[in-house]
Amino acid sequence: MAERVRLTINGVAREDLVEPRTLLVHYIREVAGLTGTHVGCDTSQCGACTVLVDGDAVKSCTAFAVQADGATITTIEGLARDGELHPLQQAFWDEHGLQCGYCTPGFIMASVKLLADTPEPSDDEIRIGLEGNLCRCTGYVNILKAVRTASRRMTEAGGAPTGGAAAGSAAARTAG
Repeated sequence: MAERVRLTINGVAREDLVEPRTLLVHYIREVAGLTGTHVGCDTSQCGACTVLVDGDAVKSCTAFAVQADGATITTIEGLARDGELHPLQQAFWDEHGLQCGYCTPGFIMASVKLLADTPEPSDDEIRIGLEGNLCRCTGYVNILKAVRTASRRMTEAGGAPTGGAAAGSAAARTAG
């Protein structure tokens, strides 16, 4: 029997009927139509499905959509603002922090949470913050470089922006 879920994804309020066993990653991809969140392993080992749920990095293959009822979710598609890439997206591009790109959305979303908590992390803090994400193509050197670059740029710009939809959603939650 289907259950109703109400949540906000990338600043857009949604209400859908879903089977209780629907994983959040499948809801995001198949119901919401946001395919930037990837299914990599189905076992929560790779982190390709990482999204932000109420600001926390969550592997969306480990949660049911009904568990996200009432939550605010940010996916990779929700980070860009006014046609401009989020500093982490831009840094991954500039520093060649990706090869095939399959794991990149998960790394970027985990990095958003990392930099929100630790705006100027050391290399060891970056490694620890991203330890739940796996890349099968790179040697991680450019991923670390991308996070350091984004950290520096965000600090110079005066803070750690959380991304387009996430920032708006947080403001809306506080105002209400």
